[in-house]
Amino acid sequence: MKRLKSYYMHLRHHQNMERKWIFPLAIGSIVSLFLLFLTAITTSDGMSLFPFYRSFSSFSSKFVETKIHPIPTSNLPPPPRFAYLISGSAGDGSMLKRTLQALYHPNNQYVVHLDRESSDEERLDLSNFVKDHPVFLRFGNVRMITKANLVTYRGPTMVANTLHAAAILLREGGDWDWFINLSASDYPLVTQDDLLHTFSYLPRDLNFIDHTSNIGWKEFQRAKPVIIDPGLYMTKKADVFWITQRRSVPTAFKLFTGSAWMALSRPFIDYTIWGWDNLPRTVLMYYANFISSPEGYFHTVICNAQEFLNTTVNSDLHFISWDNPPKQHPHHLNLADMQRMIDSNAPFARKFPQDDPVLDKIDSELLSRSPGMFTPGGWCVGSRENGTDPCSAIGNTTVLRPGPGAKRLETMISTLLSNENFRPRQCK
Repeated sequence: MKRLKSYYMHLRHHQNMERKWIFPLAIGSIVSLFLLFLTAITTSDGMSLFPFYRSFSSFSSKFVETKIHPIPTSNLPPPPRFAYLISGSAGDGSMLKRTLQALYHPNNQYVVHLDRESSDEERLDLSNFVKDHPVFLRFGNVRMITKANLVTYRGPTMVANTLHAAAILLREGGDWDWFINLSASDYPLVTQDDLLHTFSYLPRDLNFIDHTSNIGWKEFQRAKPVIIDPGLYMTKKADVFWITQRRSVPTAFKLFTGSAWMALSRPFIDYTIWGWDNLPRTVLMYYANFISSPEGYFHTVICNAQEFLNTTVNSDLHFISWDNPPKQHPHHLNLADMQRMIDSNAPFARKFPQDDPVLDKIDSELLSRSPGMFTPGGWCVGSRENGTDPCSAIGNTTVLRPGPGAKRLETMISTLLSNENFRPRQCK
């Protein structure tokens, strides 16, 4: 994780330089502080970055070999916080709950949404699950959009729903660093401890968004047609429809396209909601009549905004298997795809059928998760005896225990941030 460490150590260097000018002022007059200062210097001189020992920092040395010196928590970059939107439609309620439990961590924030096509009973069941679960009650970090939106993937309603969730998280979610949008048919391939640990070493302004300006056939089939999404004004879902008039490609901004799934930084989400230079609103009005606008709206905004276009990492952090030739939706993943998912080093995969056996295999082999339970992490200090959920007993929520998934993710991120792949002016 050399490249990831270098970002963090660079920041630490500047912070330490500033502190060296502060301490000597106090040391000259107070002997006791002088001694404390010497102790601190001895500690910092011995510092080496072994990120996988983060979890041992709060445990007694009897749990760690004497030759391994755990790093004090203060010398590690603080774990980030993720804000998730997990959305679904009719029949997705049970899968959404499973995905939520697999992704859960007390320090993250979550918004869940079942669109208006789902039944009142299904939405009520999800609402009760969120309201009554003792862990969710304790941390208060899971919210459900109770006034459901109609969501049509091929129209702008999915973008509107994503912006709605982002606005809720900005208003009610406290401090967080990245916004990640997923569907109920997505599933993690790494634990949250793996993901939080790896992202600890990344600049918090990076945006993981698959994008390109080479829109190709999409110019004729998506940019020039004008569509209407009934989901904007009707109470029942219906497919989008076309009008006869066509339009030219805009000249005020350049069009970009890519994946609808992304991990966006808090500064960029702030920008899309507040839109202080009006670009996000102008682009949103254009994409209101654009086929599959989730695959273009955020991409076009970020790549036309001067302060954000150099923050993009060209990846959606997913393993997705497309049919050949590609169709509107990807291939459904199953047990035959398991090794390819692992080899991709991606933290997420889609699209999964509900309760497919491959999900049980991911739970047991990659997440160490038992049915109906949370994915265990450093915050879980309970016993597994007699089928008990280890996360029923909660410890220090800042302790992370990354596993093999962190090494896979490190490989992926290091490749994405290599000189060959990550350069200034990423939007091309």
